[in-house]
Amino acid sequence: MKKNKEIEKVIGKYKNEMCELSKYIYDNPELGFKEEKSSKAHVNYLKKHGFEVKENYLGFNTAFRADYILDPSYPTFAFLSEYDALPEIGHGCGHNLLGATDTTAGIVLKEFAKEYKLNVVVLGTPAEETSGVKVDMAKADTFDDIDFAMCTHPNFKWLQSGTSMAMDAIEFEFFGKTAHAAESPHEGLNALDAAVSFYTNCSYLRQQIKTSTRIHGIIKNGGEACNIIPEYTSVQYYIRALNMKDLNDLRQKIINCAEAAAVATGCKMKYHNFEKSYNNMITNNKMAQIFKDNTGNLGIDLQLKDIDSMGSLDMGNVSQVVPSINPYFSISKDKKVIAHTVEFREATLTDYAIKESMKMIEALVMTAIDIAKDENLQEEIKKEFYESIR
Repeated sequence: MKKNKEIEKVIGKYKNEMCELSKYIYDNPELGFKEEKSSKAHVNYLKKHGFEVKENYLGFNTAFRADYILDPSYPTFAFLSEYDALPEIGHGCGHNLLGATDTTAGIVLKEFAKEYKLNVVVLGTPAEETSGVKVDMAKADTFDDIDFAMCTHPNFKWLQSGTSMAMDAIEFEFFGKTAHAAESPHEGLNALDAAVSFYTNCSYLRQQIKTSTRIHGIIKNGGEACNIIPEYTSVQYYIRALNMKDLNDLRQKIINCAEAAAVATGCKMKYHNFEKSYNNMITNNKMAQIFKDNTGNLGIDLQLKDIDSMGSLDMGNVSQVVPSINPYFSISKDKKVIAHTVEFREATLTDYAIKESMKMIEALVMTAIDIAKDENLQEEIKKEFYESIR
């Protein structure tokens, strides 16, 4: 739809509250599953504006579901809010502004719910940076009564919703036998040798994997003292690919590298996921095109995301159970700012970032209204979704 003065007026009404929410969460950074202040701030904002809120959602203390349901037969739009911070640098990924933007989009859309016959849900989704609760929501019945889902993210420029990498977070443990490293090394089984051999095997493997895949890890535990043959070490790896088939193939190759290291050193090996696995993002192209048209009406030229700069999102899991988009909005006008940095964190407070956030809210709301008005379009979006997940 074209720019709508009424939508802009409603957004303006909530601008100060949105800014206050973003700044409050910025000033009170909380790590995943510990976002008590941040979650409560979102909950209070939503309750104030007429949403029915379920806290402690799915048993997660800082997750919530906020509903504004007029009629179950109406299409239901969900906005997914994040608010977890990073260690030491706080909101270096901009989740203070992300959450405030998406929650406000839900509140603004609610004001048009009766006119356009739609329902609104806002989901508070903790711990995106580690073991995101969107994974649990996708596995549960959260999206059974939701028709369309939208999440956003701050960035140095506006980007279309695209794909993201599927990811496994796997910890490999090696078990050896202690011995005096000088007097009787032959009596020991060196778990550090196993860990180093495994790490080296993975580095050699890089030449034989697809350029679109990623493997990166650390030796988390490497021993206790130089004069003791280490009996225990652990290595953590993130393994990423553009789709689940490639991820599964790569996972097996990494496991083979670990098994080879254990055999070579006489150690035993175990592995497990230390964080939740993220599926790849499947953008619904029809939804994305409607969003692109609406940003175009706001004077924004959406660009494609560079495939070489993709990370992993728990929104990927959501996109495989409900039609979804995850576009990006700019928070830096004059220079490129990189996520997970102090510079990115500071950029979320600028007047420019707030202005662009307002545009994002407007584009999201216009997109939802366009879909709600057209039953044929709703069916086309759902048809594409079902074909994409076969």
